Amino acid sequence: MSHPSASSRLSFARPLLLASALLCGAAAQAAPTGLLNDTGQTQCADANDALVACDNATTGNAGTRPRQDGRFGRDVANPTKVGGGAAGFDFTPLANSGAAIALTGTPAVPSGTPRCIKDNVTNLIWEVKTTTSGLQDTANTYTWYNSDNATNGGNAGTANGGACSGGSGCDTEKYLADINALNLCGFGTTGWRLPTRRELLSIVHRGLTTGPMLDANYFPDTQSGWYWTSDTYAPIPSRAWIVRFQNGYTADRVKSSNSVIVRLVRSGQ
Repeated sequence: MSHPSASSRLSFARPLLLASALLCGAAAQAAPTGLLNDTGQTQCADANDALVACDNATTGNAGTRPRQDGRFGRDVANPTKVGGGAAGFDFTPLANSGAAIALTGTPAVPSGTPRCIKDNVTNLIWEVKTTTSGLQDTANTYTWYNSDNATNGGNAGTANGGACSGGSGCDTEKYLADINALNLCGFGTTGWRLPTRRELLSIVHRGLTTGPMLDANYFPDTQSGWYWTSDTYAPIPSRAWIVRFQNGYTADRVKSSNSVIVRLVRSGQ
């Protein structure tokens, strides 16, 4: 009786291995929607740790502080933009109807208050907060809650434990449902979600020296505090990742924490 050769067995296994890898990858992480943003850092540190222009003597390959972030990427390439924004960021402000808001001035800023922001680099669309008491008030806080066992990392969190106004309850799941029901910026009643940690970090402007560290012309009424992400902290499923806009730091926080803010995102269309 003949047996298949090692090469024929490998050829047979490859499609199965590839299919398995694709399935595992899809379950583990959503596909990226676009390119990554640069950091917003356009200056460099000199030998005394002072921020200076990225001149060749200080930060060139043979300089005292070589190969710093401020020398590279979109932030210093001065790319042509669809919209506006600091450094290499490229944002289009949207009205509640979904129409683009005209830009004005140099540097270009929105001529009216946006309700959503489209990131033309990552192709993500972001919720803009308000200072009006109600559903999208920037001061509202929420506990992390996700009743879907397929996506909650093994721990659903805590329902309705935050301090908020204008919605059906003060947890992330209820806030998602409330925002989706609004047809915010004309995108319908589905699709808004908590951002992943990487997505939320993509709008951190590390070229700023004080918080909140993001472009306030496009993201007005932002708090400098902690914001929830959708990512469960794998070693301890009762905790989730958070991002702090005071300084762009990340950390993990117990899902029952009632002092964390939410900014929702959706994939672009």
